[in-house]
Order: sequence, then structure tokens, then C-alpha cells
Amino acid sequence: MAVPRYIAAYDPRAVLDSPDFRILPKGEVPRRDPSKNLAVAYAPEAQLHLVEKPVPKPREGEVVLHVRATGICGSDCHFWKHGRIGDTMVVRDTCGAGHESSGEVFEVGPGVVGLKKGDRVAIEAGVPCGNCEFCRIGRYNACPDVVFFSTPPFHGTLTRYHAHPASWVHRIPDSMSYEEGALLEPLAVALAGIERAGLRLGDPLLICGAGPIGLVSLLAARAAGATPIVITDISQSRLDFAKQLVPEVKTVLVERGIEPKAIAEKVQEEAGLPSGIAIALECTGVESSVQTAIFACKFGGTVFVIGVGKDFQNLPFMHMSANEVDLKLQYRYANQYPKAIRLVEGGLINLKPLVTHRFTLERGIEAFETAVDVTRGAIKCQILDDAF
Repeated sequence: MAVPRYIAAYDPRAVLDSPDFRILPKGEVPRRDPSKNLAVAYAPEAQLHLVEKPVPKPREGEVVLHVRATGICGSDCHFWKHGRIGDTMVVRDTCGAGHESSGEVFEVGPGVVGLKKGDRVAIEAGVPCGNCEFCRIGRYNACPDVVFFSTPPFHGTLTRYHAHPASWVHRIPDSMSYEEGALLEPLAVALAGIERAGLRLGDPLLICGAGPIGLVSLLAARAAGATPIVITDISQSRLDFAKQLVPEVKTVLVERGIEPKAIAEKVQEEAGLPSGIAIALECTGVESSVQTAIFACKFGGTVFVIGVGKDFQNLPFMHMSANEVDLKLQYRYANQYPKAIRLVEGGLINLKPLVTHRFTLERGIEAFETAVDVTRGAIKCQILDDAF
């Protein structure tokens, strides 16, 4: 008999039908009250709300977590502003945001072993069925029945209390802050990309985009031994930030009106490699940036696209063909959290500088507004809750 798909406790339908579910009036900043399960949610027509919803009770195999830190991801902002990612992930009703989270165990459900109240954990937001072909071979990110919290219709982890399967939380050491624990999710994305791109010690690398994923990829690639590393962005301030993180990185500013091939030549010049780069990690999804990555690669190079872009893009097909440039892409991640925890705990990757803006849960709307406003210079906005 097939294992039934995991249905999130207090799923959106149950939450929205509950008399305890309330959308707060626009502009209202509630007082801090640990008895209230406050959350941030996106809704159709580019709406963003603070909501109160029921405090969940753990079912068999679940824990209820007090979520202590949650980062705002680009996909959260995309769901808010555009209401969809692709054709299958569409905001049709009010849906809780957030999937980069850590916290502490608040209540333990029946049948849970190895976890107790007060344990500090990072939350892996994707819960696969465990029974399909992809789950059986360990590529559970491809599970067709995955429940990925914050992807409609499933409410996310940007809430005070969240019920989660105990097998999909990862204990973090006391030496790791909740902020770092929340950053394990974007680190898992970067690690999955580096692994699938086949990056080896000493490989010259291009990273396109100095946003949060590009910067996490920079830290991970340096730990993996890539050299030289060149990073591009349209923002000089973000390139300067990258230089502060990794002083030896080479930077290339992408100026308006400059063709991708010309930018690629600048990349090769900065790297001191006129024949091209071995691997490019494309972290923006922008068409012109993907083109730059392709032109920057050497014969036999690899372009690995981590970024999310438009559905259809124009690529220099014959250039790729004549130069045997491989194009690979990524969908989320699998089996990366334990590795990410070891890397941070062991001091090989320092995630702390990435958090530039912090907000209380009650000011979650302001956090999102800051995250999408390029003039505020945010790298990673996090929403923190210490209501007790």
C-alpha cells in the first residue's frame, strides 16, 4: 500500500475556515503576545498581511516549534509581488510566507524520539512523500507530492508556532545562533549547486549575482577550494560587500548597455584566463546574465543555473554547441542540511555577516518592504521572535 502524502497540520483550508484565523487591519502593529500565533502571509493582488492563526497541536511524529528566526527569500517576495512562480505555484488565497527558519521545540507529539522541549533546530521546509521513485533514490527534491511550506497552498514557517514532522528538523549546536540556523536553507541551495556542478579544488569559478544566494555560493565555493573566483552584479555596493566577505574575490560591475559577450571578456580578464572559466554558477536567472555565464566559460565548461528566471529565454545555442558548454539547472536541494551544519559548526563557512536587517515578527510587513527596496541596502532581512 502506498504511503499517503504528508498533509500539513492546520493546512491552509483548515486555517482559513477557523474562527481563530484573523487578518489584521492594514498598518496595525500588534503588541507582542506569546499566546498569539502571529504570521506573515501573501495574498492575491500583491497583498501582504499580518495574520493570527490557531496554535497547532502536534500529531503523531510531529513537533510544534517556536520559530525564532526566519529569513526573507527572493521567492517569498516573488509570490508577494507576482503571485506565482511558474504555472503550478500560484497564490490563490491567503498563504503564509517563509521557509528559511530555525527555532526551538515547543511541544513534542506522540511517537517522536530523539527530540525534547527546548531543543534547538533548523527546519527543512520540504516534506516529501518518502515512497515515490525519487524519494527512494535520495532525490526527494523531485518528489511530485512534496509539501513545501510557503509554496501555495501550504502555509510557511514565518509564524510564531509551526507544526512539522520531527524527521525533517535538524538539531543545531549551541554554538550556532538561530540566525545562522535560518541561513542553513540558502546554504543548502548553494551546496546542492556546487555539488551538481562538479566543482573541484582549484577550479576557476564565475558567480553571477551578488545577492544572498550568490554570496552564500561565494562562501561555499571558497570553502570548496575554487580559485580564482569572479563575481558579477549590477550593484557596486553588493560587489563591495562580496569583497568584504572574501577579500580575494575578483569583481565585475555589470553596466547597462554592455553586451553579455563584452562582460564575459571582462570576467576572463579579471580571472587572468583568456581561454575562459571552468564553471559558472548563475544565481540571478536573468537572461543576459545566463548568456554572460555561457560566453565566459572555456571549451568544455559548465554553466549551472541556480537562479529563477522567466519561463522562456534566448541562449547562444551554437556557441554552446561549438564549445561543448554544458548547461545544468537546479530545483531546490536534497541531503544538504547535515553537511551545511558541519561546515558552519566547523568554522569553514561564516554566515553571520549576511544578516544586515533584523525585525520583530510584529513588524514583518516592514521587513518585506525593506527586502524589496534596493535603496535600503539589504542583503538578508530576518524576522526574529523572542516573545518569551
